[in-house]
Amino acid sequence: MLLGTDGMGMKAWHIAAYRGKLDVMQKIWGWAKEILTTEEIKNEMLLYTVGMGMKAWHIAAYRGKLHVMQIIWVSAKETLTTEEIKNEMLLRADGKGRNA
Repeated sequence: MLLGTDGMGMKAWHIAAYRGKLDVMQKIWGWAKEILTTEEIKNEMLLYTVGMGMKAWHIAAYRGKLHVMQIIWVSAKETLTTEEIKNEMLLRADGKGRNA
């Protein structure tokens, strides 16, 4: 359920980011840490891209949801390496669309 996608390829984490639902994101994050591997969290939540190559971080920025960006930032620092944050979240904007 945590990693399933809707018809547009968005996971619950991304939908919550899009809608600015901080409480939902926090709940999903807690569940993810309990049942998912670090690799699943990295690849299927934090670094997963939806349409136009956007990650949850980019969705929140696009929508002007600073409080959501904050929870993503804290979550990323807890899970990703500095290089992954820099290269995959902050610098990468390749527009390749969804993950395969």
